[in-house]
Amino acid sequence: MFKKFSFSENIAGQSQLKSSVQRGIRAKLQEQYPGLDSVMEELMPKKTPIIQIKGHEHISFLSVNGKILFFQHFDGPYFPTLKLLHQYPDILPKIQVDRGAIKFVLSGANIMCPGLTSSGARMDVDLPVGAVVAIMAEGKETALAIGQLTMSTEDIRKKNKGIGCDNIHYLMDTLWKEIVHP
Repeated sequence: MFKKFSFSENIAGQSQLKSSVQRGIRAKLQEQYPGLDSVMEELMPKKTPIIQIKGHEHISFLSVNGKILFFQHFDGPYFPTLKLLHQYPDILPKIQVDRGAIKFVLSGANIMCPGLTSSGARMDVDLPVGAVVAIMAEGKETALAIGQLTMSTEDIRKKNKGIGCDNIHYLMDTLWKEIVHP
């Protein structure tokens, strides 16, 4: 998603969200990511404003205290940034690719089913189509990408062909370089 996205050219504007909209966003995030319940007040304090930054590619970002925490494409699910995922690694279910897939994932490639079913890969939890996942790598401790499943984990195991997970945000993409680690 952020392979060719340029923040200096593609930001349309930003605005502080009304408190009623902020409550709705907090509720949606807690529903989408139950693992955030215990840290939501620390992450997005009720009295602290949420700034929405809008991009030209139908992407919006949520910023609290000057830090981008989540982004959204059209009206789809909110995705945490990798920096947030590294701080709170248990907010997303995990899938693991084998060592051979690492360089492809880090160049923005989607994850193919065989990369998720080989000997070094793991899918420990049954997940539905569209689930937002942390993409881990064999032998590594932190997530290297955030993805969204294009088929259920059950179908990935059965078919073992095609794209199993879209690569949404990965280490060293534009979001990582320009916003998260400027």
